[in-house]
Amino acid sequence: MTRMVPVEEAVGMVLPHDITEIRPGDFKGRAFRKGHIIRAEDVEHLKRLGKEHIYVLALGPDDIHENEAAAVLAGALAGPGVSIAGEPVEGKLSLVAALEGLLKIDIEALYRFNLLGEVMAATLHDNTPVKQGEQVAATRLIPLTGKRKLVEEAAAIAGAKGGAVRVKPLRRARAGLVITGSEVFHGRIKDAFEPVLRQKLNEIGSEVLEVRFAPDDAAAIAREIKGCLNAGADLIVTSGGMSVDPDDVTRTGIRMAGAEGIVYGSPVLPGAMFLAGAIGTVPVLGVPACGMFHRITILDLVLPRILAGERIAREELARMGHGGLCRQCKTCRFPVCPFGKGGIQ
Repeated sequence: MTRMVPVEEAVGMVLPHDITEIRPGDFKGRAFRKGHIIRAEDVEHLKRLGKEHIYVLALGPDDIHENEAAAVLAGALAGPGVSIAGEPVEGKLSLVAALEGLLKIDIEALYRFNLLGEVMAATLHDNTPVKQGEQVAATRLIPLTGKRKLVEEAAAIAGAKGGAVRVKPLRRARAGLVITGSEVFHGRIKDAFEPVLRQKLNEIGSEVLEVRFAPDDAAAIAREIKGCLNAGADLIVTSGGMSVDPDDVTRTGIRMAGAEGIVYGSPVLPGAMFLAGAIGTVPVLGVPACGMFHRITILDLVLPRILAGERIAREELARMGHGGLCRQCKTCRFPVCPFGKGGIQ
C-alpha cells in the first residue's frame, strides 16, 4: 500500500526507494538513497528531479520491496562461477563473473522468468568468454513494490537447475599443433598458421606443447598427431588440408590417428570446412585455411567451449548458422559483436 505526500510536507520522512538523477551526457545515478531522511534543503532538489510527491509505503505480508526482491532474484539467478555485485542500486542488482571462463545462460529459463512481466533479467549472450569481475547479468523488480508470490515464482524458475547464469572455468590445454601441407613441409613457403594458433591459445590461457609439420600424406599426418599425443598433448589442432582438393588429406590423417565422432563442415563463415572430433578424451580440431587470413573464425567460437569441457557435435555446429556470418568489420571488436551469438538453445 502507498500514499502520496506533497514533497513540501515530506520533510523528516524516510525515502522508501532510491531516486535517480539524470544529467544528459554527464551523469546518471542515485541522487537520494533509500532510507534517506528528507531535509528542508532537499525539497528544491527533489522538485528539479520531477518529484512533486513522495510515496509513503506500508507493505503487507504479501508485498515485497524492490530491493528485497532484487536480492531474492539475483540469488536465484547466480549459479556456479557467478557473484552478486554489492547492494541494490535504484532497485537493481548486477551479477558478475567470479572467475575467467565461458558464460552459460539457461535461455529457456530466462525466457520463462521474463515472461512473468513484473520482474526482469538481462544477460550477455550465451557462450560469451568473460573476465573475472565482468558484469554478465542484471535483475530487478520493475515496480517499486510487487507481490511476494510472483517474486518467489520467478526465483524458482531461475534457480531450478542451480542458477540460470553460470560461468564455466576453462582448462589450460597443452596443445599439439600439426601444420599440414607439402609446400610448408618442404620449405617452399613460410608457415603462417603456427603464430596465429599460438596467439589464440595463449590468449585463452593455454599453451603450445608441440609443433609438428607433415606433407600432404595421410599416414604422415596421423604419425605426427600420434607424436603430439605421445608428448603429452591434451588438445590437437591441425591446420590446412581441409578442402575437397585431392591433395587435401588432413581429414583422412585425423581418422587414421584414431579420431572418432568426427563432424566435418559448419554453417559458419569464415570456417565452413571446420572439423571436430576426439581421440579418446583428447579433442581434435581441424582448422581450414581461412584461419590464416581472417582474424576471427569458427575456431574462436568453438575453442572456449572445448576448453570448458563441452563436446562439439553436429547439433552444436548446426545451431551456429544463425549469427554465424562474420561481418568482417574494419575494426574488429570480437567478442563484443553479433558473430556467433544467434544460436537458439
